[in-house]
Amino acid sequence: MSIIIRDPDILGGEPVFRGTRVPFQNLLDYLEHGKTLTQFLDEFPTVRREEAIAALEEAKAIVFAGLK
Repeated sequence: MSIIIRDPDILGGEPVFRGTRVPFQNLLDYLEHGKTLTQFLDEFPTVRREEAIAALEEAKAIVFAGLK
């Protein structure tokens, strides 16, 4: 089961962490701006560390699959 979901009833279908209203894009933005995973998790306590890591692994797999 995917950690990241899209539901038109949640933030207009923006990809979010399952069971939350936290957009996956927020995690990417934090990392892009040099913030740490811990800083992200402190700001969004409804996302667990394991979920954030699994979401990044999912995104990586999608990117690499698209390169093949």
